Amino acid sequence: MDEMGLTRAGRCNVASETRRLGTKVVWAMMLMAAALLGGATPVVGQGWIEPDVRPGVDRSSLAVEKTRTDVDVRIEGQVARIEVSEWFVNRGGRVAEGEYHYPLPGEAVFEGFSLFQGDLELRGEIMDAERARRIYEEIVRRRADPALIELAGQGLLRARVFPIQPGEERRVTLRYTQVLERAGNALQLAYVGGVRGEITRVGDRRPTSVPQGRGLETSFTVEVRDADRFLQPFSPTHELSVERRSGRMTVRVEEELGGRLSLFLPLAGEAVGLAIATHRPPGEAGYFMLTLSPGRDAGRAEPRDVTVVVDVSGSMSGEKIAQAKEALRQLLGTLSETDRFRLVAFSSAVRAESREWRTADAAAVRRATRWIDDLDADGGTNIEAALQEAFRLESPRDRLPVVLFLTDGLPSVGEESPERLAEMAERRAGRIRVFAFGVGHDVNTHLLDRLGQAGRGDTDYVEPGENVERALSVLAAKIRHPVLTDLALSGGRIDLDEVYPVRIPDVFAGQELVLFGRFEGEGGGRVTVRGQRAGRSLAFTADHRFPDASDTHAYIPRLWAARKLGHLERQLWTEGETASLVEEIRTLALRYGLPSRYTSYLVEEPGLVADGRIRGTPGRGPTAPAVRGGSSSFAPVPSAASGAVAVRAANQARQRRDTRSEADLRVAEEELAELAMERAGSATTRGIGGRLFRQRDGVWEDMAHAPSARVTTIRAFSAAYFEVVQALPELERIVLELPAVVVAGEEVSVAVRDEGVEELSSAQLAQLVASFRGSARR
Repeated sequence: MDEMGLTRAGRCNVASETRRLGTKVVWAMMLMAAALLGGATPVVGQGWIEPDVRPGVDRSSLAVEKTRTDVDVRIEGQVARIEVSEWFVNRGGRVAEGEYHYPLPGEAVFEGFSLFQGDLELRGEIMDAERARRIYEEIVRRRADPALIELAGQGLLRARVFPIQPGEERRVTLRYTQVLERAGNALQLAYVGGVRGEITRVGDRRPTSVPQGRGLETSFTVEVRDADRFLQPFSPTHELSVERRSGRMTVRVEEELGGRLSLFLPLAGEAVGLAIATHRPPGEAGYFMLTLSPGRDAGRAEPRDVTVVVDVSGSMSGEKIAQAKEALRQLLGTLSETDRFRLVAFSSAVRAESREWRTADAAAVRRATRWIDDLDADGGTNIEAALQEAFRLESPRDRLPVVLFLTDGLPSVGEESPERLAEMAERRAGRIRVFAFGVGHDVNTHLLDRLGQAGRGDTDYVEPGENVERALSVLAAKIRHPVLTDLALSGGRIDLDEVYPVRIPDVFAGQELVLFGRFEGEGGGRVTVRGQRAGRSLAFTADHRFPDASDTHAYIPRLWAARKLGHLERQLWTEGETASLVEEIRTLALRYGLPSRYTSYLVEEPGLVADGRIRGTPGRGPTAPAVRGGSSSFAPVPSAASGAVAVRAANQARQRRDTRSEADLRVAEEELAELAMERAGSATTRGIGGRLFRQRDGVWEDMAHAPSARVTTIRAFSAAYFEVVQALPELERIVLELPAVVVAGEEVSVAVRDEGVEELSSAQLAQLVASFRGSARR
């Protein structure tokens, strides 16, 4: 490879080569620098040092540990100046030498580099993604540790590090300039944070995870000097905090900096800014992410007609009614004088604070507050009368009608059929946005989900012990200032399809709206968002080049799949279980590595796991179809629409529908993995990638794998191993965490072990992928 001075001017376009369909969420991943210089090493960060270990050197005496990483980014115009400082300490008893490796974003364009060890400028080389891939794979093979495979497709900077004496600390500083790409009406910063992981110790053959010892300090800060050029930044990969002061903006990553960071900076100047990112595997329809950010000059918010309907039946007595009353008082404080409102309380009968709309002036708010103070909880639950009163008045086209509906019980007075109540609401809702709240477990989730679905609203559930006041107040603040309603999306010559949410919600001030979808077509396209504000039609556009193949923004497919899965789960919950819907949910979940009720986390009780299979439970409703290629069948969806299990399932579906970032997926999947292991009642059971595995004789076996199923065994870290993981990205997180594993497919299971097939032809690889996914017969 050619060496180059890192301070030399010029451009290095580091083209990414990976073809992965999606990204993964890495929880307890094998350590990236586990075999760094032997010993236990903390790993969260960017660069690392590969040891230069000559034959005969005792590796146990070498232990270089990275202790800190600071990343500072300064953005001026369309250029980001990045400085990365990393501290390494030699905690071993011998002099340590090696090479510093630093992953580079595959989609970025760079201008100028400098690299220093202390005051000494180092020389090194920059490799594009294809050359870097070979180095990553070589390190993976040498370590017998798959952690680095997630960096496939990234470029690489490599430089020689001078000897580090025992006990000595060295600081490596990298400075470079990155040109920010346009993403619709936004600028995008891409950064490779390295792999996520814990500490790993090197055993005789392969590393194993151990509890984390000394932690690694990390920081990532972005300073924007001309902050007025930008709307609120957002990231689909990490949680952020944003502070504006004196014309400058500071953005910080609020979590562990691992994986790939994408940061979007919407440009100001439009009432609604559009940011677009795309990902397209070769030969398939593409994926897109579209973010709508309301501008500071969005204009006058659309006036609202707000109806609040609150359950005051006997079951709401005590703390719940006190919290509900305080929430109503706070909600009144969010109304502007352009808004109108009505308050409705119901138990066995309905009581309205006013028969007609009241303008939200100071006098009306004072009268309504006194009415709230006098509310008491008693009687039954007449949801039918409450809904009729909620939908009784119509609003003119220049006002946005909103209904907030809160209940903690099942209908007990009037119409008691949830199906007929839901049908009535769907007929009457019209333009009304309905936001439903279920308090506690004794609510009908089918009914409430259909209420939220009737308008472009949603449904939330406040579980026992949670605060009703906080949940209602958060929503009231969120929907305070609508700036664009009745949205429609088009891509011009590009076909935009399977957009989630299916019914695009309204855009509110201070709240960006994120859409995920698929696209067909390639080349330049103009994305247009049309909507209404105060009865007036508006349109906003952004130009974007849709690729015929692209491996950038690889996080988009899983986020799109999570949204679609939430939509399908609500459809199953509200419309009933069918074989085709169950199959679509199961296939989608396994393809994108997402937990679902028909994969691992449905193990609700310890007794459901027996003889290495997941089985249905008699008397709990219809059992889902058996997994093709195996004899096991999954536990059924509980038939009850109320109760703790029903509320939890409905809440999880809502969380999927609201998925905005990989951070959201990480939280949800960690919870579901813990639930799967807890319910299985075994330390040798793991929930990963939407599947449940049990360890048998040192091999982790997918519980959906049947002994009679056909198996293709791939040798770990061989050429075939890397090709299969790249072609089947749903396997990546599994092989990262489980050293020897059998994963069930539709027509063939894939095993990864210390022996097996080492090479596959293109035709053999294509056939394996088709058989694993079941597309060979479809």
